[in-house]
Amino acid sequence: MRTLKVGIIGLGNWGLSHLEAYRQLPFVEVAAVCDANPERLRSAKEQYGITNVYADAQTMLNQEADIELVSIVTFERNHLQPTLLALEAGKHVIVEKPITTDPEEARQMLAASRQYGRYAVPGHLLRFEPKYAEIKQIIENGQIGKPVSIYLKRSRENGLFATYQRTHTVFELMIHDLDQAIWYAGGKVKKVYATGRTVTGAETPEILWAQLQFESGAVAVLHSNWMTPDAAGIAINDYTEVIGEKGIVQFDTNPAGVQVWTSSGRSTTDVSIHHRQNGRVIGCLAEQLNYVSQCIIYGRNPDWISFEDALHGIEVADAIVKSAAEGKEIIL
Repeated sequence: MRTLKVGIIGLGNWGLSHLEAYRQLPFVEVAAVCDANPERLRSAKEQYGITNVYADAQTMLNQEADIELVSIVTFERNHLQPTLLALEAGKHVIVEKPITTDPEEARQMLAASRQYGRYAVPGHLLRFEPKYAEIKQIIENGQIGKPVSIYLKRSRENGLFATYQRTHTVFELMIHDLDQAIWYAGGKVKKVYATGRTVTGAETPEILWAQLQFESGAVAVLHSNWMTPDAAGIAINDYTEVIGEKGIVQFDTNPAGVQVWTSSGRSTTDVSIHHRQNGRVIGCLAEQLNYVSQCIIYGRNPDWISFEDALHGIEVADAIVKSAAEGKEIIL
């Protein structure tokens, strides 16, 4: 297997997670990284041994001709420009979720991907998490019949809200479940009704509910909140249920984590997303990067994950914001 050279634009916490996950793949070389923060670039050099570091994305793309794949891990509202630059430079891209907060920007990304003949892959990594992927497989093999009802709940620690209220809850938290609902239903949403509740008076609601009606007739209810008390020690608190015409499939993440009790309280270790264990990195981020990298090396279309679905998810998310603000149903 030949070596695939990759670049990373954005070296915040999640950008570093990309770096760590790529380094677990023996056929991938992180050839260059880019970030506007000089301290992050210095850390990439000293801690990870990355010699080619850049403060400007265009400069990196111009000088690193051998890079084939670029991870875009900037802030949510800053994905468009580096994505378009990378595609124009002939690179495949992984665009972290949400791919954008503006449907028109998502359409521009998809158009550029088609124009330059390069993959644009949304960072919806739960399609590579075994429990979520198992539900898709159960639906596909007809075990529960055609989905008619979907319920997805996602709850995170209240202390995280101070950071993530920079982006509306639908884009920061519910966007995962939007992708899962679209994936499981296998079609498009035609109606949206949503309501949100702010507890602290922030512009972004800490609690958000959305009801979706699909063209297929399936209905979905999504519930996202930032209300889990920090002291509860629960990192992941999610629930999934799909009701089909012939059966039901569900799982609850709360009892699935590794529970630790000490004199300082309880904590839950989640190993499903990105976890360091015995000197290596495990989780569905590494699985996603492995999948996309191998697709590029072997010339396969990465069709397990869909930019078209991600674009539709942003359109639905935009409708959820409008519905919650206006208190009325939105027709897509």
